[in-house]
Amino acid sequence: MRIGMAFGDVRGRTPLPEITRQIQEAAAAGVGAAWVSHGVGWDALTALAVAGPAAPGIELGTAVVPFPQRHPMVLAAQALTVQAAVGNRLTLGIGAGIAQMVSTMYGLPTDRPARRLREYLEVLRPLLRGEPVDHHGEYYTAAGAIDLPAGDLSKVEAPPVLIAALGPAMLKVAGELADGTITWMTGPRTLTNHVVPTITRASGSRTPRIVAGLAVCLTSAEAAVRARFAKEFALAGQVPEYRAMFDREGVDGPADVLIVGDEGSIAKQLARIGDTGATDLMLAPIGTAAEQERTTDFLSTVGR
Repeated sequence: MRIGMAFGDVRGRTPLPEITRQIQEAAAAGVGAAWVSHGVGWDALTALAVAGPAAPGIELGTAVVPFPQRHPMVLAAQALTVQAAVGNRLTLGIGAGIAQMVSTMYGLPTDRPARRLREYLEVLRPLLRGEPVDHHGEYYTAAGAIDLPAGDLSKVEAPPVLIAALGPAMLKVAGELADGTITWMTGPRTLTNHVVPTITRASGSRTPRIVAGLAVCLTSAEAAVRARFAKEFALAGQVPEYRAMFDREGVDGPADVLIVGDEGSIAKQLARIGDTGATDLMLAPIGTAAEQERTTDFLSTVGR
Protein backbone atom coordinates (compact mmCIF):
# COMPACT_ATOMS: atom_id res chain seq x y z
CA MET A 1 0.00 0.00 0.00
CA ARG A 2 1.39 3.33 -1.07
CA ILE A 3 1.56 6.08 1.55
CA GLY A 4 0.95 9.71 0.64
CA MET A 5 0.31 12.80 2.69
CA ALA A 6 -2.32 15.54 2.58
CA PHE A 7 -1.64 19.26 2.56
CA GLY A 8 -3.74 22.39 2.45
CA ASP A 9 -7.05 23.27 4.09
CA VAL A 10 -7.55 19.87 5.70
CA ARG A 11 -4.59 20.62 8.00
CA GLY A 12 -5.73 24.14 8.82
CA ARG A 13 -5.11 27.54 7.28
CA THR A 14 -1.57 27.43 5.89
CA PRO A 15 0.36 30.04 3.89
CA LEU A 16 1.11 28.96 0.33
CA PRO A 17 4.91 29.13 0.80
CA GLU A 18 4.53 26.80 3.79
CA ILE A 19 2.52 24.30 1.74
CA THR A 20 5.30 24.41 -0.86
CA ARG A 21 7.92 23.81 1.83
CA GLN A 22 5.97 20.90 3.30
CA ILE A 23 5.60 19.23 -0.09
CA GLN A 24 9.30 19.76 -0.80
CA GLU A 25 10.19 18.04 2.48
CA ALA A 26 7.79 15.19 1.76
CA ALA A 27 9.37 14.66 -1.65
CA ALA A 28 12.87 14.72 -0.17
CA ALA A 29 11.81 12.19 2.47
CA GLY A 30 10.56 9.76 -0.17
CA VAL A 31 6.82 10.14 0.46
CA GLY A 32 4.95 8.66 -2.50
CA ALA A 33 2.29 11.30 -3.10
CA ALA A 34 1.31 14.82 -2.05
CA TRP A 35 -2.42 15.50 -2.04
CA VAL A 36 -3.71 19.06 -1.74
CA SER A 37 -7.20 19.48 -0.38
CA HIS A 38 -9.61 22.07 -1.75
CA GLY A 39 -11.86 23.82 0.71
CA VAL A 40 -12.63 27.53 0.94
CA GLY A 41 -9.01 28.66 0.89
CA TRP A 42 -6.29 28.10 -1.68
CA ASP A 43 -7.18 26.67 -5.07
CA ALA A 44 -5.77 23.14 -5.05
CA LEU A 45 -4.73 22.99 -8.70
CA THR A 46 -2.98 26.36 -8.60
CA ALA A 47 -1.21 25.38 -5.39
CA LEU A 48 0.15 22.27 -7.10
CA ALA A 49 1.32 24.30 -10.09
CA VAL A 50 3.27 26.48 -7.64
CA ALA A 51 4.63 23.74 -5.39
CA GLY A 52 5.13 20.95 -7.91
CA PRO A 53 8.16 22.24 -9.81
CA ALA A 54 9.95 22.76 -6.50
CA ALA A 55 9.28 19.16 -5.37
CA PRO A 56 10.57 16.78 -8.05
CA GLY A 57 9.67 13.12 -8.15
CA ILE A 58 6.57 13.07 -5.98
CA GLU A 59 3.08 12.39 -7.34
CA LEU A 60 0.84 15.45 -7.03
CA GLY A 61 -2.90 15.08 -6.56
CA THR A 62 -6.01 17.08 -5.75
CA ALA A 63 -8.20 15.68 -3.01
CA VAL A 64 -10.51 16.91 -4.22
CA VAL A 65 -11.62 19.71 -6.55
CA PRO A 66 -15.41 20.18 -6.47
CA PHE A 67 -16.73 19.95 -10.04
CA PRO A 68 -20.20 21.60 -9.90
CA GLN A 69 -18.80 25.14 -10.05
CA ARG A 70 -16.30 24.35 -12.85
CA HIS A 71 -17.47 23.62 -16.36
CA PRO A 72 -15.65 20.50 -17.66
CA MET A 73 -13.88 22.53 -20.35
CA VAL A 74 -12.58 24.93 -17.69
CA LEU A 75 -11.40 22.12 -15.42
CA ALA A 76 -9.76 20.27 -18.32
CA ALA A 77 -7.79 23.39 -19.28
CA GLN A 78 -6.71 23.92 -15.66
CA ALA A 79 -5.69 20.31 -15.19
CA LEU A 80 -3.69 20.12 -18.41
CA THR A 81 -1.95 23.39 -17.55
CA VAL A 82 -0.89 21.97 -14.19
CA GLN A 83 0.11 18.69 -15.83
CA ALA A 84 2.44 20.59 -18.15
CA ALA A 85 3.87 22.60 -15.25
CA VAL A 86 4.66 19.55 -13.09
CA GLY A 87 5.91 17.16 -15.75
CA ASN A 88 2.97 14.75 -15.94
CA ARG A 89 2.81 14.03 -12.21
CA LEU A 90 -0.77 15.18 -11.65
CA THR A 91 -3.61 12.95 -10.47
CA LEU A 92 -6.91 14.80 -10.70
CA GLY A 93 -9.25 14.09 -7.82
CA ILE A 94 -12.72 15.58 -8.20
CA GLY A 95 -15.96 15.39 -6.25
CA ALA A 96 -19.49 16.73 -6.03
CA GLY A 97 -18.61 18.79 -2.97
CA ILE A 98 -20.62 19.11 0.23
CA ALA A 99 -24.15 19.66 -1.01
CA GLN A 100 -25.01 22.31 1.56
CA MET A 101 -21.90 24.35 0.67
CA VAL A 102 -22.48 24.04 -3.08
CA SER A 103 -26.09 25.20 -2.79
CA THR A 104 -25.59 28.01 -0.28
CA MET A 105 -22.26 29.41 -1.50
CA TYR A 106 -22.78 29.06 -5.25
CA GLY A 107 -26.53 28.71 -5.64
CA LEU A 108 -26.05 25.56 -7.71
CA PRO A 109 -28.32 22.50 -7.79
CA THR A 110 -27.15 19.42 -5.92
CA ASP A 111 -29.80 16.87 -6.83
CA ARG A 112 -28.87 13.60 -8.58
CA PRO A 113 -25.11 13.98 -8.03
CA ALA A 114 -24.21 10.60 -9.53
CA ARG A 115 -26.15 11.36 -12.72
CA ARG A 116 -24.44 14.76 -13.00
CA LEU A 117 -21.05 13.17 -12.35
CA ARG A 118 -21.58 10.56 -15.08
CA GLU A 119 -22.32 13.22 -17.67
CA TYR A 120 -19.46 15.41 -16.42
CA LEU A 121 -16.95 12.58 -16.87
CA GLU A 122 -18.28 11.81 -20.33
CA VAL A 123 -17.20 15.33 -21.29
CA LEU A 124 -14.08 15.71 -19.14
CA ARG A 125 -12.20 12.52 -20.01
CA PRO A 126 -12.03 13.12 -23.80
CA LEU A 127 -10.97 16.73 -23.21
CA LEU A 128 -8.12 15.58 -20.97
CA ARG A 129 -6.97 13.30 -23.79
CA GLY A 130 -6.84 16.25 -26.17
CA GLU A 131 -9.97 15.16 -28.06
CA PRO A 132 -12.73 17.52 -29.21
CA VAL A 133 -16.23 17.19 -27.78
CA ASP A 134 -19.65 18.10 -29.10
CA HIS A 135 -21.90 17.40 -26.15
CA HIS A 136 -25.45 18.65 -25.60
CA GLY A 137 -26.73 16.78 -22.58
CA GLU A 138 -29.13 17.03 -19.68
CA TYR A 139 -26.78 19.12 -17.55
CA TYR A 140 -23.86 20.23 -19.72
CA THR A 141 -23.22 21.74 -23.12
CA ALA A 142 -19.63 21.56 -24.34
CA ALA A 143 -18.34 22.03 -27.85
CA GLY A 144 -14.67 22.30 -28.76
CA ALA A 145 -11.32 21.14 -27.44
CA ILE A 146 -8.44 22.33 -25.28
CA ASP A 147 -6.32 23.85 -28.04
CA LEU A 148 -2.74 23.33 -26.91
CA PRO A 149 0.25 23.86 -29.21
CA ALA A 150 0.98 20.67 -31.15
CA GLY A 151 4.34 20.17 -29.47
CA ASP A 152 2.88 20.54 -25.99
CA LEU A 153 -0.13 18.37 -26.76
CA SER A 154 2.14 15.45 -27.58
CA LYS A 155 4.03 15.85 -24.31
CA VAL A 156 1.20 16.45 -21.86
CA GLU A 157 -0.44 13.24 -20.68
CA ALA A 158 -4.07 12.98 -19.63
CA PRO A 159 -4.03 12.84 -15.82
CA PRO A 160 -5.70 9.92 -14.07
CA VAL A 161 -9.06 10.90 -12.58
CA LEU A 162 -10.20 9.78 -9.14
CA ILE A 163 -13.62 10.48 -7.64
CA ALA A 164 -14.59 11.37 -4.09
CA ALA A 165 -17.19 8.64 -3.88
CA LEU A 166 -18.87 7.29 -0.76
CA GLY A 167 -22.38 6.20 -1.67
CA PRO A 168 -23.15 3.19 -3.90
CA ALA A 169 -24.25 5.25 -6.92
CA MET A 170 -21.16 7.46 -6.89
CA LEU A 171 -18.86 4.45 -6.43
CA LYS A 172 -20.52 2.77 -9.40
CA VAL A 173 -19.84 5.80 -11.62
CA ALA A 174 -16.28 6.02 -10.32
CA GLY A 175 -15.67 2.37 -11.11
CA GLU A 176 -17.14 2.57 -14.60
CA LEU A 177 -15.81 5.93 -15.83
CA ALA A 178 -12.86 6.95 -13.63
CA ASP A 179 -9.63 5.41 -12.41
CA GLY A 180 -10.64 4.98 -8.79
CA THR A 181 -11.85 6.77 -5.69
CA ILE A 182 -10.62 8.95 -2.84
CA THR A 183 -12.36 8.66 0.53
CA TRP A 184 -12.08 10.91 3.56
CA MET A 185 -12.68 9.95 7.20
CA THR A 186 -13.95 6.53 6.15
CA GLY A 187 -13.05 3.77 8.58
CA PRO A 188 -11.68 0.27 7.95
CA ARG A 189 -15.00 -1.56 8.34
CA THR A 190 -16.67 0.65 5.73
CA LEU A 191 -13.72 0.37 3.37
CA THR A 192 -13.73 -3.43 3.65
CA ASN A 193 -17.46 -4.05 3.44
CA HIS A 194 -18.65 -1.21 1.24
CA VAL A 195 -16.16 0.97 -0.64
CA VAL A 196 -13.67 -1.62 -1.89
CA PRO A 197 -16.15 -4.29 -3.08
CA THR A 198 -18.57 -1.77 -4.61
CA ILE A 199 -16.04 0.05 -6.78
CA THR A 200 -14.20 -3.18 -7.61
CA ARG A 201 -17.39 -4.74 -9.00
CA ALA A 202 -18.13 -1.60 -11.02
CA SER A 203 -14.60 -1.53 -12.46
CA GLY A 204 -14.96 -4.92 -14.15
CA SER A 205 -11.60 -6.23 -15.36
CA ARG A 206 -9.76 -3.07 -14.32
CA THR A 207 -8.21 -2.66 -10.88
CA PRO A 208 -9.39 0.61 -9.34
CA ARG A 209 -7.14 2.82 -7.29
CA ILE A 210 -8.61 3.28 -3.82
CA VAL A 211 -7.11 6.13 -1.80
CA ALA A 212 -8.14 6.08 1.87
CA GLY A 213 -7.83 9.52 3.41
CA LEU A 214 -7.57 9.81 7.18
CA ALA A 215 -6.30 12.31 9.73
CA VAL A 216 -3.42 11.18 11.95
CA CYS A 217 -1.60 12.42 15.05
CA LEU A 218 1.44 10.95 16.79
CA THR A 219 0.94 11.68 20.48
CA SER A 220 1.07 10.30 23.99
CA ALA A 221 -2.10 12.24 24.88
CA GLU A 222 -4.55 10.24 22.78
CA ALA A 223 -7.72 11.14 24.70
CA ALA A 224 -6.98 14.86 24.62
CA VAL A 225 -6.22 14.80 20.89
CA ARG A 226 -9.40 12.87 20.12
CA ALA A 227 -11.46 15.35 22.15
CA ARG A 228 -9.89 18.30 20.36
CA PHE A 229 -10.39 16.69 16.95
CA ALA A 230 -14.02 15.91 17.78
CA LYS A 231 -14.60 19.58 18.56
CA GLU A 232 -12.74 20.96 15.53
CA PHE A 233 -14.41 18.56 13.08
CA ALA A 234 -17.82 18.41 14.75
CA LEU A 235 -19.53 19.80 11.64
CA ALA A 236 -18.37 16.82 9.58
CA GLY A 237 -20.36 14.56 11.86
CA GLN A 238 -23.52 16.40 10.83
CA VAL A 239 -22.88 16.48 7.07
CA PRO A 240 -25.13 13.83 5.46
CA GLU A 241 -22.38 12.58 3.12
CA TYR A 242 -20.02 11.80 6.02
CA ARG A 243 -22.76 10.92 8.50
CA ALA A 244 -23.73 7.97 6.31
CA MET A 245 -20.14 6.65 6.46
CA PHE A 246 -19.93 7.04 10.24
CA ASP A 247 -23.20 5.15 10.58
CA ARG A 248 -21.86 2.35 8.33
CA GLU A 249 -18.75 2.22 10.48
CA GLY A 250 -20.82 2.12 13.67
CA VAL A 251 -19.10 5.15 15.23
CA ASP A 252 -20.28 8.46 16.63
CA GLY A 253 -18.17 10.79 14.53
CA PRO A 254 -14.82 11.94 13.10
CA ALA A 255 -12.79 11.38 16.27
CA ASP A 256 -13.59 7.67 16.15
CA VAL A 257 -11.83 7.18 12.81
CA LEU A 258 -8.84 9.38 13.68
CA ILE A 259 -5.52 7.49 13.57
CA VAL A 260 -3.90 8.48 16.84
CA GLY A 261 -1.46 7.16 19.42
CA ASP A 262 2.21 6.31 19.73
CA GLU A 263 4.40 4.86 16.98
CA GLY A 264 3.40 1.25 17.61
CA SER A 265 -0.31 2.03 17.81
CA ILE A 266 -0.28 4.09 14.61
CA ALA A 267 1.61 1.35 12.76
CA LYS A 268 -1.07 -1.18 13.74
CA GLN A 269 -3.86 1.16 12.65
CA LEU A 270 -2.17 1.75 9.30
CA ALA A 271 -1.80 -2.00 8.82
CA ARG A 272 -5.50 -2.43 9.47
CA ILE A 273 -6.28 0.04 6.67
CA GLY A 274 -3.90 -1.90 4.45
CA ASP A 275 -5.91 -5.05 5.08
CA THR A 276 -9.08 -3.41 3.69
CA GLY A 277 -7.95 -3.62 0.08
CA ALA A 278 -7.20 0.10 -0.23
CA THR A 279 -4.29 0.69 -2.59
CA ASP A 280 -3.17 4.01 -1.08
CA LEU A 281 -3.21 5.94 2.16
CA MET A 282 -3.61 9.72 2.18
CA LEU A 283 -2.62 10.81 5.68
CA ALA A 284 -3.26 14.30 7.01
CA PRO A 285 -1.16 15.16 10.09
CA ILE A 286 -3.30 17.29 12.40
CA GLY A 287 -2.83 19.18 15.63
CA THR A 288 -0.39 21.85 16.68
CA ALA A 289 2.60 22.73 14.52
CA ALA A 290 4.81 20.62 16.79
CA GLU A 291 2.41 17.65 16.64
CA GLN A 292 2.21 17.87 12.87
CA GLU A 293 5.99 17.97 12.58
CA ARG A 294 6.45 14.89 14.80
CA THR A 295 3.75 13.04 12.92
CA THR A 296 5.20 13.99 9.56
CA ASP A 297 8.68 12.82 10.57
CA PHE A 298 7.28 9.45 11.63
CA LEU A 299 5.16 9.01 8.53
CA SER A 300 8.18 9.74 6.36
CA THR A 301 9.99 6.78 7.88
CA VAL A 302 6.91 4.56 7.45
CA GLY A 303 6.62 5.64 3.80
CA ARG A 304 10.19 4.66 3.11
